Amino acid sequence: MFKGSLPAMVTPFKDDKLDAAALDALVEWHVQQGSNGLVPVGTTGESPTLTHAEHGEVIERVVKAAAGRIPVIAGAGSNNTKEGIHLIRHAAKVGADAALVVTPYYNKPTQAGLIAHFTALHDCCDLPIIIYNIPGRSVVDMSPETMGRLAALPRIIGVKDATGDVTRVSYQRQTCGADFVQLSGEDASALGFNAHGGVGCISVTANVAPKLCADFQAAMLAGDYASALDYQDRLMPLHTAIFLEPGLVGAKYGLSLLGKCQPDVRLPLIGLTDTTKAAIRDAMVHAGLID
Repeated sequence: MFKGSLPAMVTPFKDDKLDAAALDALVEWHVQQGSNGLVPVGTTGESPTLTHAEHGEVIERVVKAAAGRIPVIAGAGSNNTKEGIHLIRHAAKVGADAALVVTPYYNKPTQAGLIAHFTALHDCCDLPIIIYNIPGRSVVDMSPETMGRLAALPRIIGVKDATGDVTRVSYQRQTCGADFVQLSGEDASALGFNAHGGVGCISVTANVAPKLCADFQAAMLAGDYASALDYQDRLMPLHTAIFLEPGLVGAKYGLSLLGKCQPDVRLPLIGLTDTTKAAIRDAMVHAGLID
């Protein structure tokens, strides 16, 4: 169920409030563009600055708008296990297909602490869980051995790996098994990630270029790496430009050029510099997204 191009959705704002109409329209656009699933309220969805009520509303709206046509993986991570239980139970209640759960940030738990945290979330409801391993943000790195222990639990089904180390896929195939769902969390290295055995990408760039990213992933899943390399060449400048500043800010600006939502973000994030705006515009022209 979980493979291919899965946009890590932005949360559109207007006048510092959730732009519900834009969110619903984005879901419909992604379905029509061929995205293979949606991931609302991750870091790209500005989860750190959403209220709990907004968090719940975004997930519920995305599930309703997707209407079962493509799966929804709800962001449900926290560095507070009790809060994580609340979030994952809400995601299950409103009909999400899985939960994306980040390794606890700031606390810096041990590997044993990670096992205890994810086991508690696993046991609290019946929703499948995809681990989100992003040491660059959480300052803790789940080892392949720890992931292997968690993969033995029936509802720990996969990982979003944002280490940027494509060899992790091979190590995790050894510890977790070949059926464990491995999704890249780093756009630029998604080509190598899939070559090692990954099956898709939870992508920031797919916010702006959903069809290109979906076609790129489809080529790799079909074993057509020559075509995939052509897509990589078209997308690489956009991957680079979007992440010159925080990626979600770049994604929202790109979407604003397409008329899909406002570029508004919440503090402490701010709008892009003119230099980065120009780089994103140029990259979108290179990719054939705008003239």
